[in-house]
Amino acid sequence: MFWRMLAGALFRQKGKMLFIALTAALGASIASAMLGVSFDIGDKLNRELKTYGANIMVYPQGASLLGDLYGLSEDETADKYLLEAELGKIKTIFWAFNIVDFSPFFSTKATINGNGNAETVRVEGAWYNHHLALPTGEETDAGLISMKNWWDVDGGWPEHDGEVIAGAEAARRFGLVPGDVVTLEGVEAARTFTVKGVFSSGGDEDEAIFTTLASAQALAGKGGRVSRIEVSALTTPDNELSRRASVNPQGLSIKEWEQWYCTAYVSAICYQIDEVLTGSISKPVRRVSESEGAILEKTTLLMVLITALSLAGAALGISNLVTASVLERSAEIGLFKALGATEAQVIGLVTAGVVAASLAGGVPGFLAGCGFAKIIGQSVFNSSITIRAAVIPLVTLLVLLMTLAGCLPAMRSLVKLRPTETLHGR
Repeated sequence: MFWRMLAGALFRQKGKMLFIALTAALGASIASAMLGVSFDIGDKLNRELKTYGANIMVYPQGASLLGDLYGLSEDETADKYLLEAELGKIKTIFWAFNIVDFSPFFSTKATINGNGNAETVRVEGAWYNHHLALPTGEETDAGLISMKNWWDVDGGWPEHDGEVIAGAEAARRFGLVPGDVVTLEGVEAARTFTVKGVFSSGGDEDEAIFTTLASAQALAGKGGRVSRIEVSALTTPDNELSRRASVNPQGLSIKEWEQWYCTAYVSAICYQIDEVLTGSISKPVRRVSESEGAILEKTTLLMVLITALSLAGAALGISNLVTASVLERSAEIGLFKALGATEAQVIGLVTAGVVAASLAGGVPGFLAGCGFAKIIGQSVFNSSITIRAAVIPLVTLLVLLMTLAGCLPAMRSLVKLRPTETLHGR
């Protein structure tokens, strides 16, 4: 009897049920799109932010300690170095796949002779697009071309040991343009270079001249040595555990230590880098890593708020439609009550019809939401969004809660409905 009455109600009020299904489809599409993006946005947002620089700096332990204790400059601690031969070990740590890019640097001073100049300039040796064989037998490419891709370069990057690229301030100071030939004289050697290009970074790099790592090492007579390493890594936003670990990892319990070590916190990645590099100390660039976490949290919060507001709007629409449906069927419901139906049976009959219509609309709404999520992924992150399996039950639950919330006002009308008054037309 119940199912016959339910089918009859759906058929007789097919117009209102169609509108309920459309309303549910709208809510489900927005919910599935926002949840799909928020579940998959973390790595993509991190990768997008990593194009704006390193978030981990690795220094020689002695140099870092002296700088922290006595405020010495990089020049005054320049006799402390890392080993170039160990750089491949960075890609062997537990979170190796989270290391997006890295580059070693060797900093030295040299006298520049060219265009009538004979002044001292800071010279930075680095990798640009370096092909590296890893201890694991794998290979990777690393360097500044991908890690500093926001630099405005007029000309090209150094490709050979006889080429340099000048910062905008250094180029202005020494009158350098692409194609010029200059001689750089370091403490151990003097070499002639061709200016391959001029770049503008907006930072203090603009005052330096960049060349290959091997060329800078040769000028100072420090082959195989590295002054620092800049690392760009995908990280998880900090929480209370990671902040405690960054102060004293040994103070964690065994369970806390395992959780911290096996989570991609910036402090955990720094710790693991120091485990594989001799005499190193890694430090997060806090203004970068904290900004990444804040942006990720705010973006996720925005997605959740959009989802909540869309579902609230859909619930209000369903509420109006269900209330109108109850008023239209008041005589039928009054007769149902007069024949002995309980309040629970009447509420169940009306709610079942609305839920059936909502679920029927929720299926195409979910599929449409998946399409919207992929469009958002392509337009914002230039990559496809993967809809996680957890989104399906979550969207189903949200649609059910939205439908039940929309039914609540109508349920009050059902409870107050008196059969005798209804059947007499009052």
